[in-house]
Amino acid sequence: MSELKVYNSLSRQKEVFTSLTPGHVGMYVCGPTVSGESHLGHARPYITFDVIFRYLQYLGYKVRYVRNITDAGHFEEEGREAVDKIATKAVLEKLEPMELVQKYTNLFHWAMAQFNTLPPSIEPTATGHIVEQIEMIKKILEAGYAYESNGSVYFDVKKYAAGHDYGKLSGRVIEDLLETTRELEGQQEKRDTADFALWKNAAPEHIMRWQSPWGVGYPGWHIECSAMATKYLGAQFDIHGGGMDLLFPHHESEIAQSTICNHSAPVRYWIHNNMITINGRKMGKSYNNVIKLTELFSGDHPILEKAYHPMTVRFFILQTHYRSTLDFSNEALQASEKGLRRLWDAYENLQKLSREGAPEAGDAELDKKINDLLDEFSTFMNDDFSTAKVLANMFEMVPVINSMKDKLIPVTALSAASIEKLKAGFHTWLEDIFGLRSVSEADNSKLQGVMQLLVDIRKEAKSRKDFVTSDKIRNQLALLGITLKDEKGGEMSWSLAGGE
Repeated sequence: MSELKVYNSLSRQKEVFTSLTPGHVGMYVCGPTVSGESHLGHARPYITFDVIFRYLQYLGYKVRYVRNITDAGHFEEEGREAVDKIATKAVLEKLEPMELVQKYTNLFHWAMAQFNTLPPSIEPTATGHIVEQIEMIKKILEAGYAYESNGSVYFDVKKYAAGHDYGKLSGRVIEDLLETTRELEGQQEKRDTADFALWKNAAPEHIMRWQSPWGVGYPGWHIECSAMATKYLGAQFDIHGGGMDLLFPHHESEIAQSTICNHSAPVRYWIHNNMITINGRKMGKSYNNVIKLTELFSGDHPILEKAYHPMTVRFFILQTHYRSTLDFSNEALQASEKGLRRLWDAYENLQKLSREGAPEAGDAELDKKINDLLDEFSTFMNDDFSTAKVLANMFEMVPVINSMKDKLIPVTALSAASIEKLKAGFHTWLEDIFGLRSVSEADNSKLQGVMQLLVDIRKEAKSRKDFVTSDKIRNQLALLGITLKDEKGGEMSWSLAGGE
């Protein structure tokens, strides 16, 4: 098998991946700010890094995947007015800030479950790590790379840049930053416009606030990730992921803070997914094209022609390399819907193929073609996670599988070993690594939930000797082709006509 190569945003080239500790990988991915509902922009990074997480595990690594929840405001320095998103939204929704945080954290988890993403190994929250953030700020102050001003603490970017390679990740030049930084709230407290907040003094009306050595306040945006990554992955770790929109200022600031605090560059490999556009336009409130995930799944948005299944969205994302721009449109999603159905039908047809009792050998030329296509799966994924190329190979095998199912090609055209390798390959890559599920299977899980509810209602009715309701449920389900059967001990089972 070829070596795994990943594109490192820091060096701007593909590098052979070698973990710090053999057999183990530490990976940190910036999580959502839970001040509102998750939207389409959240789908790409978390599906991308879910596949990377799954693939590293497939390669045999024990992966500690840390993805944070930003629930402490979200103070942003560059490009927009400094604002505490969570406090602002809490006032609008008439909720306690942590009530709002819980509401949107639950919705985020629900959406990720719809996409069939694996939960991270650790999911720390910013509010749960205020102590660690304060301790880190103290160390940066002691090292002389930060200063206090009116109860706030700022990182001294100019001093840091004098002795370190500031801007290497994002390609920003410090002189340009000093000239182009917009005049934002609190700029008069800074020595330089490029300096960013480590801690902000809280005004009396600010809801989320903590006691610190510099007075009552709240942490800056960047320090939270540095503190949590250091706590759970150490001073240096293997992979840091996120969207390209986080390159600057967030990830550049993380490098600076962590380097001063821990005396070493924090991350070996920086991996960034590219942005999404919608019908060729950047997603933004001004374009009225911010699509929430609940709207995507229900079709309840003016841009959408219909509802799109989470598996269609996941499949669509994996059909494009993670570093390429991805344009969402109804046409593209509907094409993915058809593509996924075609691929999954072939996968199900493949599972039913049997060459039992047939000669061991097959057609040498077809056998070689199928084995070569399967062997390229790992080659493509080891080349910076090229999911699109793996899927292209799968589609190349679909006509062969379907022709065998329709007996246009005899099953004996492939050797017994190749048939088994083909079955195992499709299962491992489609389900275990790419995290895809049958759309009908996923819908069937909803039926399971509805049926369990009806079974519970019928049990309650029988326990109250309400046989009218009990019989009505059984009889109505029978008309729909669903058989309810009373088992021993008061249990009930159900089955669909046709043996589901």
